[in-house]
Amino acid sequence: MAAVRNASATWQGDLLSGSGRVSAETSAVFADVPLTWKARTEASDGLTSPEELLAAAHAACFSMASSNELSKAGFVPELMEVSAAVSADKTEAGWTVTSSALTLRARVPGVDEATFRQAVEAARDGCPISRAISGSVHIALDATLVG
Repeated sequence: MAAVRNASATWQGDLLSGSGRVSAETSAVFADVPLTWKARTEASDGLTSPEELLAAAHAACFSMASSNELSKAGFVPELMEVSAAVSADKTEAGWTVTSSALTLRARVPGVDEATFRQAVEAARDGCPISRAISGSVHIALDATLVG
């Protein structure tokens, strides 16, 4: 059975001077979060954007996938700190998400570098968000074992 998660958005006005709101409908963890075109392409000024929401989704997805891959290899992570930096740029086709740069700092007792690297690269390629954006978005990975 497919897992379905719902979100909603509203928009008023034209693209450049209008504004909107986005809500997580399934979990209700956020509601009516404001967004504008300026927050998307210039300074966020406390507002969000689809790209920031994609970055959050990619970071969360990759953290879980990395933990799973390492656990399957016999190493349970103590800590996985993940950030994702999603970049968008104006291309010939218009504004386009061009890359997602994942950064991982992980504490995984007993794992060797080769096993760690294999696990996190499999997670980068296999997490559902990576699979959804692969082919059109470059996905970079900077992964480091720490203390």
